[in-house]
Amino acid sequence: MKKFTVVAAMATALLGSTAAMAAELEVTHWWTSAGEAAAIAEFAKVFEEQTGNTWVDSALAGSGTGANPVIISRIIGGDPMGATQMNTGRDAEELIQAGLMRDLTDVVADLNIEGFYVDPSLLEPCKFEGGLYCLPINIHSWDWLWLSTAAYEKIGQPVPTNWDEYVASWPALQEADILPFGLATGWPISGVPGVLMSGLGGSDLVLAINRDKDVEAVRGPEFRKVAEAMDSLRQVISPDMMVPSFGDVGTQLLEGTAAGNIHGDWLQGDLQVAGGVPGENYECLPALGLGDQLTGGGDSFYFPVLPEGTDPAVLEAQTQLARILISPEAQLKFNMVKGSMPIRTDIDLAAANPCMQKALGLLKNGLLPSGDFALSSDTQQQMQDLNIEFLDDDSITVDDYIERYASIIESAE
Repeated sequence: MKKFTVVAAMATALLGSTAAMAAELEVTHWWTSAGEAAAIAEFAKVFEEQTGNTWVDSALAGSGTGANPVIISRIIGGDPMGATQMNTGRDAEELIQAGLMRDLTDVVADLNIEGFYVDPSLLEPCKFEGGLYCLPINIHSWDWLWLSTAAYEKIGQPVPTNWDEYVASWPALQEADILPFGLATGWPISGVPGVLMSGLGGSDLVLAINRDKDVEAVRGPEFRKVAEAMDSLRQVISPDMMVPSFGDVGTQLLEGTAAGNIHGDWLQGDLQVAGGVPGENYECLPALGLGDQLTGGGDSFYFPVLPEGTDPAVLEAQTQLARILISPEAQLKFNMVKGSMPIRTDIDLAAANPCMQKALGLLKNGLLPSGDFALSSDTQQQMQDLNIEFLDDDSITVDDYIERYASIIESAE
């Protein structure tokens, strides 16, 4: 009896010691849809299982446009979280330059990250004066046209194989009281011009505008195709039929009440959670079924510099999470649910669904710089405001749209 008591006491002491060493790490992100929440949960599970620490989830609504200001104000205001997701690109560059993000160079020094990243250029926005201040954890692309199998069954037509066939089907869809194009309110319109730019204008146009900030390219014939396509879209988008979130558009596609949508590959996560099967319930066309390259960006994790006196266990939890996020196990589990492409070249993707397989097939052609990657947050916001206004106001002509777009690019940093 005495021996048991001693052993029990020792076990209790050991458990207490382990508990004392465990840390709580607050993680902020804007993944709030069903598919996104399921994906971030995979990261949390791996982190907690491998470290014994607690992932404190702080989800922020509003995607990047709503969440970014909250994240930035907390960090600047001296109330940083342990880790935060933001877009891969220029969203956090001022925080990095101000010394408010942790340098991860030593944290990942032994991992040969330059060797296993599918596209090492994704790391460029994370670098500043020889340091590494974020870790891209996936490759997302806006460049997808999603089409409803049910909608085309209703009108007795095959599902289109490219943008031109899709546009040609709009009259028949309208006659059957099916929305040709489903759209959520707010930010989802912001990605549409870039997809049209890539699919209709081609790679050279994307590079000229996003990378080179070439104003004359905006005024040229190739971008006019983009503006005219935006004009055509607003003729078939009914404001009173717009839904609150992109996940709701996914529901419309599966029900067949909307026929198509341009949206990033993260929509795939919501379609999967809802039971949709690619090739059966919906079709996915990269680059509008016309192009051979995708614009690429995605999400990165940043680790803010924590205040002096922070528990060393929390600092260690930051280190552990940084390494776990890009580990083969976490990469596979997360991206299979999220719908994005993993950043690693050394994991087995045989189980990837047909949409991801299409994306992986295009990766060999290289990634084009997305707006998130190449343009400042301020420039992106100006473009989003313009796109929403153009959608809502028919008095804004195609020529007006082109000139206002050119003005934004002209002043872009």
